[in-house]
Amino acid sequence: MVVRGAPAIAIAAALSLAVEVNDHDFTGTPVEAASFVSKKLEYLVSSRPTAVNLSDAATKLQNLVSRTAETAKDAKSIFQVFIEAAEAMLVDDVADNKAIGSHGAEFLQRQLGSSRNISVLTHCNTGSLATAGYGTALGVIRALHSGGVLEKAFCTETRPFNQGSRLTAFELVHDKIPATLIADSAAAALMNNGQVQAVIVGADRIAANGDTANKIGTYNLSISAKHHGMQFYVAAPVTSIDLSLPSGKQIVIEERSPKELLNSEGGLGKQVAASGISVWNPAFDVTPANLITAIITEKGVITKSDPNGSFDIKGFIECAK
Repeated sequence: MVVRGAPAIAIAAALSLAVEVNDHDFTGTPVEAASFVSKKLEYLVSSRPTAVNLSDAATKLQNLVSRTAETAKDAKSIFQVFIEAAEAMLVDDVADNKAIGSHGAEFLQRQLGSSRNISVLTHCNTGSLATAGYGTALGVIRALHSGGVLEKAFCTETRPFNQGSRLTAFELVHDKIPATLIADSAAAALMNNGQVQAVIVGADRIAANGDTANKIGTYNLSISAKHHGMQFYVAAPVTSIDLSLPSGKQIVIEERSPKELLNSEGGLGKQVAASGISVWNPAFDVTPANLITAIITEKGVITKSDPNGSFDIKGFIECAK
């Protein structure tokens, strides 16, 4: 959990390998260099199975070095192409996040009415600390704030690792965005009190039908939002979309250490639970597409033909190319 957040995981993996190959005294052929990079990327992908951004970035980089090896004169040129591509991913992610923020802010204003102040609830951390910069769901909140229409952002603590209270709260305070921290279990009461108009979260993987894997507790929020007639948005780059999976049932859910629940401070502090108790600690859950109002991407907002309809994500991506 030193690096967390699907976009940040992908970029950190690519850049860490770029650092390694930058000073690597490699004596093999270009094809061998490409194979070296490819195997390293495969190892990195095995570290985080749920976040699709990592495998997407690895596949693109593997294809790049493989094509380059066909005409390269030496191994160094393979490594240089990889380094430049990894650096470009860093720049592109920030630009994509700002586009997500802009599209999301404009869409929410149209949906909720631009004349009113908007309060939103978010979960986990989806900001500069989970991406290359600016953020996805938190990027939309930043855009609403800079546009002068955000009344308040509410963030959950996000148990058990407290990404909300430690990271999202930090970013909101740092940017002087009006914000309030709530316990995860207070979200339904907050909605019932009419203090928020929408929920906006990030995504680690989005299936072809719109089912979305995100930090554990997201599914709870979507059910509460549905009950209270509240809009529920997912904000993520298109690299978080996995068209190879027809639904969320095929998404592999990573399970975390039992210590995160047994001990305080997300597993780093003293034991607080009874010794001998068994633990189930999935890092993510899957929110069904029928509970999601729209999916906000850097290429625009993916909507449904009717509120109870389905997302045509493949069609959206093909039209957006």
